[in-house]
Amino acid sequence: NLPLRYTAYTACFRREAGTYGTEERGLVRNHQFNKVELFSLVAPDKSYEELELLRSCAEDSVENLGLHYQTTNLVSGDLGQAAAKTYDIEVWLPGQNRYYEVSSCSNCEAYQARRGNIRFRRGKEGKPEFLHTLNGSALATSRLMIGILECYQDQDGNVMVPEALRPYLGGQEIISARS
Repeated sequence: NLPLRYTAYTACFRREAGTYGTEERGLVRNHQFNKVELFSLVAPDKSYEELELLRSCAEDSVENLGLHYQTTNLVSGDLGQAAAKTYDIEVWLPGQNRYYEVSSCSNCEAYQARRGNIRFRRGKEGKPEFLHTLNGSALATSRLMIGILECYQDQDGNVMVPEALRPYLGGQEIISARS
């Protein structure tokens, strides 16, 4: 019954909080932050196709918010130990004059499955095989909030609500600086 796909909204904690430079204080690099995680368990021959789907889902979320972004395919020296391939999606923060990562999607191939002894069979007579695991931080919410504030705030401090978020705010179009 593969692929299996899961999502989770999680509170995350960063150990190295406080060791960053002055350009990364505030909402950019917090001790505690929230994100939406995507997980996929797939047959090995489908894992790179699934990675493209995860990447596309993360990009669609950023596009729907109307934020400028770039996607990078990480070089091997920047990959985590478990990852065989990773994409980072980074949102442009004009106030910082740089891109910041809001999503990272990785294909860990059989690395995690081997450690967890997670196998599947292709049919009733199939030999047990290690499946491939993929994960992605679909949205780092605090960094997306920075992007929204920097890109949608006017000179009076009012924030135009991105159209994709309006249904969740009762149709509200502007968050007034005075409210």
